[in-house]
Amino acid sequence: MLAHLLANTLLLVHLLFIVFALFGGLFLFRYRWIAWLHIPAFIWAALISFAGWICPLTPWEVSLRKAAGQEGYTGGFIEQYITPVIYPDGYTREFAITAGITVIVINLLIYGIAIYRVKQQRGS
Repeated sequence: MLAHLLANTLLLVHLLFIVFALFGGLFLFRYRWIAWLHIPAFIWAALISFAGWICPLTPWEVSLRKAAGQEGYTGGFIEQYITPVIYPDGYTREFAITAGITVIVINLLIYGIAIYRVKQQRGS
């Protein structure tokens, strides 16, 4: 039971990290210090995608699921709705590269807008 709860918690943390890597730069508009956390996060997310690595959270989660006596992602809300977002069917190398490019493009846009706004504020 505890291993199952820990595996689900880790899966949720994994999803939150992915969302933060994609959109965490939006917090820059309120908290500029967030860049110190966000830039390494989105670089890591892009690097994992480009290099074809497995995120260290994934094997940890799998080992917790095995410890809980599970083989796959069947069952409750987390397994049904969150798992397919993190581990979609047909996750190919091309999909991974596209995911890495998406992370970079989204963040370049966010940081570009943030830098533009800072320059505007300093100029006025």
